[in-house]
Amino acid sequence: MTQFFLQKIILRCVSFGRQKRVSVLRKSVNMEITNEKEVSKECDIDIEELGVSNRNLTLKTPKGTRDYGPKAMAIRQRLLDQTIHVFRQHGAVTIDTPVFELKELLTGKYGEDAKLIYDLKDQGGELLALRYDLTVPFARYVSMSNISTIKRYHIAKVYRRDNPQIMRGRYREFYQCDFDIAGTYDPMLPDAECVKVVCEILRDVDVGEFMIKINHRKLLDGMLETCGVPTDKLRGVCSSIDKLDKTPWDEVRREMIEHKGVEEETIDRIASYVTLRGGLALVNQLSKDEQLARSPGACEALEDLRLLFQYCDIFAVASRISFDLSLARGLDYYTGIIFEAVLLSNDEKESSVSSVAGGGRYDNLVGMFNPKRKQRVPCVGVSIGVERLFSIIEARSSIDTLRTSETEVYVASAHKGLHLKRLELLNNLWSAGFKAEHSYKRNPKLLDQLQHCEEFQIPYAIILGDAELARGIVKLRQISSRQEIEVTLDTLNEELRRRLCAS
Repeated sequence: MTQFFLQKIILRCVSFGRQKRVSVLRKSVNMEITNEKEVSKECDIDIEELGVSNRNLTLKTPKGTRDYGPKAMAIRQRLLDQTIHVFRQHGAVTIDTPVFELKELLTGKYGEDAKLIYDLKDQGGELLALRYDLTVPFARYVSMSNISTIKRYHIAKVYRRDNPQIMRGRYREFYQCDFDIAGTYDPMLPDAECVKVVCEILRDVDVGEFMIKINHRKLLDGMLETCGVPTDKLRGVCSSIDKLDKTPWDEVRREMIEHKGVEEETIDRIASYVTLRGGLALVNQLSKDEQLARSPGACEALEDLRLLFQYCDIFAVASRISFDLSLARGLDYYTGIIFEAVLLSNDEKESSVSSVAGGGRYDNLVGMFNPKRKQRVPCVGVSIGVERLFSIIEARSSIDTLRTSETEVYVASAHKGLHLKRLELLNNLWSAGFKAEHSYKRNPKLLDQLQHCEEFQIPYAIILGDAELARGIVKLRQISSRQEIEVTLDTLNEELRRRLCAS
């Protein structure tokens, strides 16, 4: 039992208000007590109650989470930078919202997935929950701020009490990257831009071939109604249909019969629709369907889809779109176009990652937070599955050769007694805007400094020596080629900047 451990107990006793025990414990510091039980017996105190037990803990991250080291973070940051570049290219501004919300604001927005919300204990009379996504907080923000139009992106962590599947990039804590357009505009213009944004991001991050499946919530509802699904069962049936990309039809069919209470004859009619996939030709085909023609919502949806194909053709992304009537997306707040991006790959590891982006139109969500507001604020948006993209890119990347820092130049000294000159030059480089570092040893070996540059792939090193400094020069070394040139201190910044710009 170390004196340090006893001191910890003393501090805990003070914090617990047990002043009478403190004097006894202070005497124990000088006693030869060798374990926790002896401390507990000698001082009549419960060590575990004070929370200072010296037992070994199991070191692990919570289920559904992971740590990200420097190399993994370098990949992640590059992915986020590419995503943000596309968002900004389309004129989006960014916002941030609290990581937790009032629980009542989140309930009733996610359908059957509401059971995955992380509830928090009562905090000062408020029932709170960790945010499940970034869409509902955004709608709350728009409503609270009385905003009528905004184009925003938001990158932040969300939390779901889901069954984690680490190999598929599915966690309980993960980042979402959202792009949304709020405001009243002509049909399908914002929606087509969201599809374009998804295509540009997936192209830029280079994860392989992909396809964007699209459908329309009003078409889905109209189709189910004409098939005989009661209105009160529409959302439940939609959530079952949404599983078709991962679950065989027979299992989905059984779920709708046994758990959703849908008649077998109705399900057979549904099957004739949800197996359909295609493009603009399928939209035209369904426009001639006599049953769907009786549904005003389905007719409106087909006209929206026709416009979307036209705009996406102009944006040169129509070839990436697949009209898929099995796409349902289970979230309750969708009201119009819905879409989901999936990768097309034969690689077993990559094909285990399902959708990598999804979104749609939600015209009523903002109004739910302020029913008295006269002006509606329709919205459409997309969420990029950055964790799933990251898992693919991480598996592909050569981690051993990945550069983790952005240091441009390393200030090295050739011999002893130059650490003050090093600091002076380092400060000048920082002031000039260069990303620079040096050794934290006063007299490091030159070989160790150069090896550090090679290990961390720092492009240039400035080597200081007494003889060179007396002449007003330093040596500028290119690490990759190991070539050195002499540069005057007056022209060092200009030469270094020229070389960095050229590389």
